[in-house]
Amino acid sequence: MPDHAPATAPGDGPDHDVIIVGAGIIGLATARELLARGRRVTLVDPDPAGGASRAAAGMLAPVAEVVWDQAPLYPLMVESGRRYRGFAAAVAAESGRDVGYLANATLVCAGDAADRRHLLELAGLQSRLGMAVQPITAGQARRLEPALGPGCVGAVSLPEDHQVDPRRLCAALLDLLGPRVRRDRVTEVLFDGERAVGVRLAGGAVLHAAEVLLAAGLGTAGIAGVPAAAAAPLRPVHGDVLRLRVPERLRPLLTRTIRGVVHGRPVYLVPRADGTVVLGATSREDDLAGVSAGGVADLLRDARRLVPAVADLEIVEMIARARPGSPDDVPVIGRLGPGLSVSGGYFRHGILLTPLGAALGADAVCGADPDPRFAAAVDPNRFTTRRNRSR
Repeated sequence: MPDHAPATAPGDGPDHDVIIVGAGIIGLATARELLARGRRVTLVDPDPAGGASRAAAGMLAPVAEVVWDQAPLYPLMVESGRRYRGFAAAVAAESGRDVGYLANATLVCAGDAADRRHLLELAGLQSRLGMAVQPITAGQARRLEPALGPGCVGAVSLPEDHQVDPRRLCAALLDLLGPRVRRDRVTEVLFDGERAVGVRLAGGAVLHAAEVLLAAGLGTAGIAGVPAAAAAPLRPVHGDVLRLRVPERLRPLLTRTIRGVVHGRPVYLVPRADGTVVLGATSREDDLAGVSAGGVADLLRDARRLVPAVADLEIVEMIARARPGSPDDVPVIGRLGPGLSVSGGYFRHGILLTPLGAALGADAVCGADPDPRFAAAVDPNRFTTRRNRSR
């Protein structure tokens, strides 16, 4: 086939069944789901698993991630959290790799009295939603996690908020998909009339396909031919993340994930089985693509308030990535038109929503009716519809 082949060739069928544009955790997990449904899949990404998925801490926190006024998001988080143990076990069994799934619970700690009031108010909402949440005293929290210092003035225990290691999970998925992952960049979605029929790559080569799924996150906006419903709503939300090594004499520093609110600022410490801790929680919408010095300073200060021994850890990595956020912070998943679907806009919930997002994305590609429990919340056309109603 010539490098600049036409979108369709007379007498030829597509040379690919499903092309997934993007091999972050959502693209990878959706590819696995489609393979299980008997579809042939090719993923295209210049840096598989190198974007937001690489920086993510991997908190599976359907309870802790509940915030006010995001009701459409709650059922998605709860359902995906429910599916995670089975999903992680299946990927581990299929790949022969440990994916770092730990059912080690979460403590959310308050840094002052105002933070404690905020946590208790939020715990009331979480409880009304039927979630497992238990307010505890600072003393009780320190008995559970002795590394907590006097800067913790109260806490909430979330036994059903767990963790996974996104780097290990992505590595396992990449092993499973193997040669189906092509390191290249898609520059255009090709159409025959209104139907998507393939993609053009950066070097000009064309890949014909029966179905195209856009799972490229913020990269979607740079692809020619992509409808506004898939690209225009997405905005970059940067997050700074540090990885710290715990000295042998301090291990285990923590046995649970510690999330905190310190003077209204969020912070988290996620202990890994390898003796490292992931520190993060900044969320900024600016033009600084790299690591923010101010963000790092805030994270270290707030983490030390809750866990003073953070000062004795070794910084082994600082990384920042931009997450794709939709206007309402709920993903956009579904059919855009004949032959074209999208799964994006996961904001900071991409790791947690992976099992459910993979299933919903595969449903869209396969032409299945969207799950009525989630269809309206993730409808990729919902923002256009709202604008039209307001006129």
